[in-house]
Amino acid sequence: PYVSAGNRHICITRPRRFGKTIMANMISSFFQKASDSSDVFDSLAISQLDDYRRYKNQYNVIRIDFSKMPRNCDSYTQYIERIEALLIEDVKEAFPQVKINEADAVGDILESVFVQCGEKFIFVLDEWDFIFHQDFITEQDKKDYLLFLRNLLKDRPYVLLAYITGILPIAKYSSGSELNMFMEYTMISEEKFSDAFGFTDSETDELYKRYEKNTKHKNVSREGLRIWYNGYHTFRGESVYNPRSVVFALTNNNLASYWTSSGPYDEIYYYIEHNIDDVRDDLALMISGEAVPAKIQEYAATSMKLTTRDEIFSAMVVYGFLNFENGKVSIPNKELMDKFAAMLRKEPSLG
Repeated sequence: PYVSAGNRHICITRPRRFGKTIMANMISSFFQKASDSSDVFDSLAISQLDDYRRYKNQYNVIRIDFSKMPRNCDSYTQYIERIEALLIEDVKEAFPQVKINEADAVGDILESVFVQCGEKFIFVLDEWDFIFHQDFITEQDKKDYLLFLRNLLKDRPYVLLAYITGILPIAKYSSGSELNMFMEYTMISEEKFSDAFGFTDSETDELYKRYEKNTKHKNVSREGLRIWYNGYHTFRGESVYNPRSVVFALTNNNLASYWTSSGPYDEIYYYIEHNIDDVRDDLALMISGEAVPAKIQEYAATSMKLTTRDEIFSAMVVYGFLNFENGKVSIPNKELMDKFAAMLRKEPSLG
């Protein structure tokens, strides 16, 4: 329905390792003209829908992973010029009959394709907020980036669907009208799409049945999966497991920590180092298994400027280190509990 209606804009924000990139890849594979994805989707439930073949592999898809950077990138100009150059190159290859002025903005080039060929596009943009976490990005760069996205996507006749994912909501950065065409779906404030990210209890049950059937010497119990990887909750309170870790545990036949760091803002200590006094006692309570009252300010949680207790805990919820439910934060499971315990052992300033 989103594609058939046209000019729809959806933003999904979730913690890291909750399947955002896999979902973006799946959407791209289903819609894109470039290849036939029947071998993937014909055996799945979606193939039973009446409109399945009407939509599968029928559209121009522009897929951008904003976490990819040029080598030795140290400026926003380098970063965005690479994205623009690759996109223009792809458009020229796909529509050689269209006269393109490479000096034009990407949005204007795509509009020329629409005017001359009548072609529209589905945009699948992953990790849209990645650039905000880079040290070299200035406040002006952030404004320029928002304007780049606005020029590419807002009020453009060639946009069928714009689907973007990230960790922090658009509203965190865009206080004006730059990207107000997006409907945002967060884990904390929106129910819709909650069952599409992370594994529910029933989905984990189904995966565990497959594991039991295919594994001769089982080292993983169903209760073990709950203890290690459960503990998150959707807006309506449904239990959610870390999907990446569940898959690795069942694949490797081993309950272990599969939480990996991919940057300074993924380290637990990064969040608390500037305000250890305010959070020390709360961390002790959480590591003993208690939940601690907190005011989670989802839009105030940046990865770079954390000054108050609530901002620190807000960031840790947004990035998946803490669970938030009924006005309290807690450590969601054993996988994260082990990470917190290791931090306490290493950091003397926590007492």
